[in-house]
Amino acid sequence: MAILNILHYPDDRLHKVAAPITDFGPELQRLIDDMADTMYAAPGVGLAATQVDRHIQMFLADVSDEQNELLVFINPRITHLDGDCELEEGCLSVPGIYDKVAGRARQVTVEALDRHGKPFKLEADGLLGLCIQHELDHLLGKVFVEYLSRLKQDRILNKLKKNRRKSM
Repeated sequence: MAILNILHYPDDRLHKVAAPITDFGPELQRLIDDMADTMYAAPGVGLAATQVDRHIQMFLADVSDEQNELLVFINPRITHLDGDCELEEGCLSVPGIYDKVAGRARQVTVEALDRHGKPFKLEADGLLGLCIQHELDHLLGKVFVEYLSRLKQDRILNKLKKNRRKSM
């Protein structure tokens, strides 16, 4: 297993649209394991392949307290949205930044394939529902801060630049 490099906003590669997955062989299985190790080490509750510079339609999620309920979503699509909620979001690609995003659904239904290509359907709300919407955005080339006002986006960019200078 390996810890992968996570791309940081505003890296242009975070805006690439991911391609569908057709091969469920050993290379994909290794990537899933490496992404899980990366997500847990970060620590995070979700990680899209886009964030580790693999532009394929896959993300992982585990919102359990024990970090022992890994879900793998391959070629996911949301088939139903219900209600509205506004929860605080963060992102491994935007470290240290948290903000509320308007327009998220309170409950989602997602259809996807698991790590072995078996189809499944899942209804989710709360943190998992939010995570699914957030990670699916990554596969579409969108980062959560892009839902915020231009002023907030500018402040976030300035803060991230300042933090990078401090860490050098």
